[in-house]
Amino acid sequence: MLRDLGPAAYMTKYDMWIITRFDVVKSALADWATFSSAHMGGVALSEDGRAAWSGSVLESDPPEHTSRRKIFDDTLRPRFVRHALGDLKQRSEDVVDALLARGTFDGVQDFAKDLPLNIIMDLVGWPANGREQMLEWAEGAFNALGPEGNQRMMDSFPKLQAGIEYVRTHATEDKMPAQSFGGVMHAAAARGDIPREVVPIALTGILHASLDTTINAMSSLLMLFAQNADQWDIVRQDTSLVPSAFLEGLRLESPIQFFSRATTRDVDLGEGVVIPADSRVVHSYGAANRDERHYADPDRFDVRRNPTDHLAFDHGTHSCPGRTLATMEAQALFTALAERVETIELVGEPTRELNNSTRGYASMPIRIR
Repeated sequence: MLRDLGPAAYMTKYDMWIITRFDVVKSALADWATFSSAHMGGVALSEDGRAAWSGSVLESDPPEHTSRRKIFDDTLRPRFVRHALGDLKQRSEDVVDALLARGTFDGVQDFAKDLPLNIIMDLVGWPANGREQMLEWAEGAFNALGPEGNQRMMDSFPKLQAGIEYVRTHATEDKMPAQSFGGVMHAAAARGDIPREVVPIALTGILHASLDTTINAMSSLLMLFAQNADQWDIVRQDTSLVPSAFLEGLRLESPIQFFSRATTRDVDLGEGVVIPADSRVVHSYGAANRDERHYADPDRFDVRRNPTDHLAFDHGTHSCPGRTLATMEAQALFTALAERVETIELVGEPTRELNNSTRGYASMPIRIR
């Protein structure tokens, strides 16, 4: 395994380094000045991908990052989210009740997609026109992150560009409610807190993060419960374990598998490994979250583990601003499920969704009782 080769490995095909050990990845994520998101263009593996995301919080460092990120943090703080999502519990219960009446359903299409496509779209303030294409645009955006020359990456750009164009033409100040996330972003630009030109790319980013990764996280957790009936029994008997179970699902099935950074100086990682300045370094969240040096029996799904230090949401300055949204959605949905459902069974062959950057399922035949 890559983790056994050393604190970093050099990928000759792509002229990039990759770090996979938990402690090394966490330390690098915390050191934005050395492992920069702005240096050499940004976090994507491809040059075109970095150009497409130029100006976003993903591709900036302090001090520019600080002012742009503050809008996310202020708007998506837990108190604001709880107020905006007042009907989240009821919506979750309605979803589960309807699926329980059906018995069998698709765990991705019917279960994991409902809240992101309904509740969250209203929170952000997206106009109704065009919502049906957002999942396709989000998939394209994550594929566009690279690597260079990858056919999936090249095929994704029309989808990425369509999503950006939608935001520029439909998510304008006059079309987004003042109290929505989009409305707050536009107001911040009008006050001069952030440049107006970064608003479209910021809204594009929240579009993708609030859909694809959240859907992947919830469908993957459903699959883990289907594969581990004993763990479902534990949660069903004690629903206070739902938050811990969600963290464990994120650890095992990290929805975003990696981002990259670029080094601003030579970095000595020990064991004879020195990453030169101006090197692109892939930070593997997925590998770090399964590092046996940090987590005992790391491939086992354990709802009592409560891995609050997992790296699926990144770490430090660039930690995911939408983590509160994703967490509240998942906790509401799986609490409703645990209160109503005794068994979760896989009744057919699931299919993985192939993507350059994310990990998740395209379909998942499930039966609940």
